[in-house]
Amino acid sequence: MAQFDLPLDELREYRSASAEPEDFDTFWAKTLQETREHDLDARFEPVETPLKTVKVYDVTFAGFGGHPVKGWLTLPAWANSALPTVVEFVGYGGGRGLSHTHLLWASAGFAHFVMDTRGQGSAWGGGETPDPVGSAPAYPGYMTRGIDAPENYYYRRVFTDGVRAVEAARSHPLVDAERVAAVGGSQGGGITIAVGGLVPDLAAIAPDVPFLCDFPRATTLTDRHPYREIGNYLKTHRGRTEDILRTLSYFDGVHFAARGRAPALFSVALEDQTCPPSTIFAAFNAWDHEDKKIEVYDFNDHEGGGPYQEAAKLAWLPAHL
Repeated sequence: MAQFDLPLDELREYRSASAEPEDFDTFWAKTLQETREHDLDARFEPVETPLKTVKVYDVTFAGFGGHPVKGWLTLPAWANSALPTVVEFVGYGGGRGLSHTHLLWASAGFAHFVMDTRGQGSAWGGGETPDPVGSAPAYPGYMTRGIDAPENYYYRRVFTDGVRAVEAARSHPLVDAERVAAVGGSQGGGITIAVGGLVPDLAAIAPDVPFLCDFPRATTLTDRHPYREIGNYLKTHRGRTEDILRTLSYFDGVHFAARGRAPALFSVALEDQTCPPSTIFAAFNAWDHEDKKIEVYDFNDHEGGGPYQEAAKLAWLPAHL
């Protein structure tokens, strides 16, 4: 697929038409307040592995509603003092996977905390965190679960879990709480932007080809899943478009980006039909910090920069952590 979205010079100026709810801040402040009424109860259990260069911990912490959420904490084997830390969120349908699959950041000298995504992890990666909350009838997938109201929407729980993952990571004695960055690709990038808007004192964020941004444009520009789940839902639930876009506006990366307070490194691929470039630039252009940049991959689809973007992050993050 050739480039299909706006020309690059227009992308750099593009702004989303997504309407921010008047009570956006109140909604999220209340959500986090209710969640923090539950003890974080972060537990780190050592894992026996044949790996010689890292130490791995099986993590459990209380996320939204006090529900247990899993994760991995991976540390360089030599670590004996608090380290700069990367908290990572994973892509759509995946889970935290096996402990030995997360070696990049610890190999570079960082502590690395990867969060399992509730209810996911059966498309790839493997997950161990259930989502105990039900919903009204939804289209298969996660995009329309609880979409009848912001209070019920699936990503209210996931984004809250992401905030609590940062808090859990910071609770470990070998994590420097003042030097924590959030990273992730696709869905993980969308969670990264949300967490970046909800946690004001992160040291940096690095979302790659982020999902969950500029819903009004994404849902009408691409027919590729997962955004297409919303279109298929509305194909059946005729006349509900306005209500559904209102729910989604509470979870739009564009509005979290307007609250971003950390240096940011984004990436975008100009042939990406899963997360169209304009939706990513909508969040990048809204990100409210002067220290921001975006890596552009002209001829890539949703794989984005892949190892090239990993190299870019490895070069960029140390200066901010």
